[in-house]
Amino acid sequence: MTSAQPATGPPTGADLAATAAFDFDTPAVRDWASAAVDGAADDAERARRLFASVRDLIRYDPYAFYTDERAFTAGAVLVSERNWCVPKAILLTAGLRASGIPARIGFADVRNHLSSEKLRAQMGTDLFVYHGYVAVHLGGRWLKVSPAFNAELCARFGVPALEFDGTSDALLHAYDGEGRRHMEYVTDHGTWDGIPLERMFAAFEATYGRDEPTQASEGM
Repeated sequence: MTSAQPATGPPTGADLAATAAFDFDTPAVRDWASAAVDGAADDAERARRLFASVRDLIRYDPYAFYTDERAFTAGAVLVSERNWCVPKAILLTAGLRASGIPARIGFADVRNHLSSEKLRAQMGTDLFVYHGYVAVHLGGRWLKVSPAFNAELCARFGVPALEFDGTSDALLHAYDGEGRRHMEYVTDHGTWDGIPLERMFAAFEATYGRDEPTQASEGM
């Protein structure tokens, strides 16, 4: 059964295991991860390369939303070309584990202070529930990273692309390039050993009146 746990304490064997969602035991996911980290000197460099690969290899597209459980596997995400935050977090978690780096998927509600009037009217709120991120264990600490927004998208909206240095968190920008308040993390739902699909879809329905976030989702 899928369960939540805080990203604290030492990692366990479960944080390195292949699962139905984090299926790095499949050739395609294993080969992608191996190529991404080839030549890296240490775990921090491997994690940085995997983060950058997921960020830009899979373009962020909130329209690419599916409720089929089969879409929530690293293998499916890898061939999708476009996807949203939760599937991208799944792929990064799998890639890290494939490289021997403990990782978990996490979820948080975030508020977009720069969402347009049209978007707020469509959603009925500027709160985006169950945004997916990754908790990665490096240097004896758990770090939180979000590979959601690709560099091209960030450039279009005047926000610097997130960079992960392997030593500190890399979460959605609190401010945009002009210093305006952008993303605010409101509620952290913790890290999970699987994907809580029923809980996530129920949160979407309770917040938006549907079992999907909206066509505009957490777009910038």
